[in-house]
Amino acid sequence: MRKKTSTIEYLAFLSAKYDVDPDKLFYSLVAAAENRRSECAELSIKQRGETQDKVMFLILKSTKVVAQLSVFKDFLSSEGHPIRDFMGSDKIQRFLVKKAKQSGDVPIRDLRIGMTQICLKAKVVEIPKPSIVYTRFGNCANVSNVLIADETGTIRLCLWNEQINSISAGDTIQIKNARTSMFRGQRQLYVGRKGLVESIDESDWQVKPLVIS
Repeated sequence: MRKKTSTIEYLAFLSAKYDVDPDKLFYSLVAAAENRRSECAELSIKQRGETQDKVMFLILKSTKVVAQLSVFKDFLSSEGHPIRDFMGSDKIQRFLVKKAKQSGDVPIRDLRIGMTQICLKAKVVEIPKPSIVYTRFGNCANVSNVLIADETGTIRLCLWNEQINSISAGDTIQIKNARTSMFRGQRQLYVGRKGLVESIDESDWQVKPLVIS
């Protein structure tokens, strides 16, 4: 028998599917519960009624109904980041990986720990002076955690040896077959032997002006 999806899991799924910040989604639900209506990016949230312990919501994108759900009032009074804390679940991560593969280039804001086969375009903001490290094979190598950005955010890109010299600050780069992991508490992007980092003509990248946050 298929396990029923919990309300918080469903809200995390909506956050991932519609590119809505999970914290903003949570606060928009709280606002709609208090004011009967709120806006969250492209989504509209309407309060449709309440019982002693639940609030009913209707969520729309334009005129299309996205979801109808009931949320416990105790959940709406939660502290911290109740929806964001669920975004790392295996189910949500699998959905994000599938979404990334279907959509081609992935915005930096949508990168999650454990994603693989990532493709994206970004600007090179900073190339720190390479550090010398010793690999597990006893070899000496240069490594630099390059800061890259697109219109949605920034992330560090770990480059090795000749990869570092293949790009310059200010370049627009295409990254293919990369993966994400956690390093010192932050997301980091890696490109393995089967991956690619190359500078491209900026005119080939039709996006909005860069915003670094």
